Amino acid sequence: MKYVKNTTILSIFILMIACSDGTEKADGYGNFEATETIISSETNGKIMQFNIEEGSMLIENTFIGYIDTVQLSLKRDQLLISKKILASKSISVLSQIAVLEAKLQSLNIAKTRIENLLKDNAGTQKQLDEVDGEINIVKQQIKSIEFQNLPILNESKNIDIQLNQVHHYILKSKIINPQNGTVIAKYAEPNEITSFGKPLYKIADLNAMKLRVYLSEKQLSKIQIGQKVTIKIDDGSSMKSYDGKIIWIASEAEFTPKIIQTKEERVRLVYAVKIAVINDGSIKIGMPAEMWMSN
Repeated sequence: MKYVKNTTILSIFILMIACSDGTEKADGYGNFEATETIISSETNGKIMQFNIEEGSMLIENTFIGYIDTVQLSLKRDQLLISKKILASKSISVLSQIAVLEAKLQSLNIAKTRIENLLKDNAGTQKQLDEVDGEINIVKQQIKSIEFQNLPILNESKNIDIQLNQVHHYILKSKIINPQNGTVIAKYAEPNEITSFGKPLYKIADLNAMKLRVYLSEKQLSKIQIGQKVTIKIDDGSSMKSYDGKIIWIASEAEFTPKIIQTKEERVRLVYAVKIAVINDGSIKIGMPAEMWMSN
């Protein structure tokens, strides 16, 4: 079971006007975030194997462990035995029907023979009535036995449904990683007891990071979805640049995040903007960065 959220560490500064000495400043400041997915248990039981560590990179559809399936296997074996018992009962019933159908076939042959004798005035109506009576009795017997077999068939179908459920839970007992990414948190260990919906680990694709910045209303006229911008991060005594692309612009304004210090800045209305950046391994979640727009 999956829970997807955007973890945003807000430490945002808004574009300021250029200083009187002409010092150039960035158009926006913000922090990097990534789309994180919490992978949860899809069944109950003891974790028998769980091969992940925080910081490890996982590939989609990788088997990383499993939850105890002993009880499920025993339940499956029990259902298979019950189905065999029902099958033997059904075979016994069907064999009775086969005998009656053979008898019915013989009676129909006898009826045809008597009808031919009647045409030649060699047979009697009484003989024909007796055969018709026996045919009706056999047909009723077949219907009665078929009715007896119906509950057996229904019970067999019910067992098939239960077998499918058990098979489904056995598959869910395997912990399969659903996406490419890096493990950023681990919530469980082998030999622990887990339950349906309990978080096991958190994973995020750190190759595709997003920078969230807040811009003033005046700046909105200068940006649009798909626009290319430059992103800069601290790299020792210098700045390292990345290509970025604006992928989202908030449709509604909000107050400047409380972390902004001055009272004047805290009461400003701003718009959130997300910028996609390809990570070369240097960018971390929560890392501050600058956004520069081309002039």
